Amino acid sequence: MGDYSKALEFYEKDLEITKKALPPNHPSLATSYSNIGGVYNNMGDYSKALEFYEKAHKIKEKALPPNHPSLATSYNNIGQVYNNMGDYSKALEFHEKSLKIREKALPPNHSSLATSYNNIGGVYDDMGDYSKALEFYEKSHKIKEEALPPT
Repeated sequence: MGDYSKALEFYEKDLEITKKALPPNHPSLATSYSNIGGVYNNMGDYSKALEFYEKAHKIKEKALPPNHPSLATSYNNIGQVYNNMGDYSKALEFHEKSLKIREKALPPNHSSLATSYNNIGGVYDDMGDYSKALEFYEKSHKIKEEALPPT
C-alpha cells in the first residue's frame, strides 16, 4: 500500500519479538531483517536497505549450507539495491553469485533461475548494453515458457 512507516513499525515489532524468542543465528531472524531491508529499498533509502539485507545475509551464511537457495535470494536482494543505486558492477557481482547458487541447487527450469537471468538482464539494460540484456532476458523467457502453464 506504500505506507512504509506503518510497515516498518510492524516489521520492527516482529524483529524485537524474534530477537527475544530465537537464537541470534536463526533463519527467521534473517527474514525479519530482510523484510525491513525491503521496506527501506522501496523507500529509496539504499544504505539502510543494504545494512538490513547484509545482516540477514550474515545470519544465512552461518545458519545454512553454502548452496542454499535462501542465500541466492539474499544475494539477489543486495544486487537489486546496488542496481537501484546505479552501481551496476556491484549489482552484477551479487546477481551472478545468486545465479551460481541457483544453478547448483535448483533444476534447470526453476522459476528462480528465470528471475536471476531477468535481474542480470535488467542490470545490462540499465547500463545500456542491450544485446547483453537481450541474451539474459531470452534465457529467462525460455525458462518461463517451459515452466509455466499456457494461458
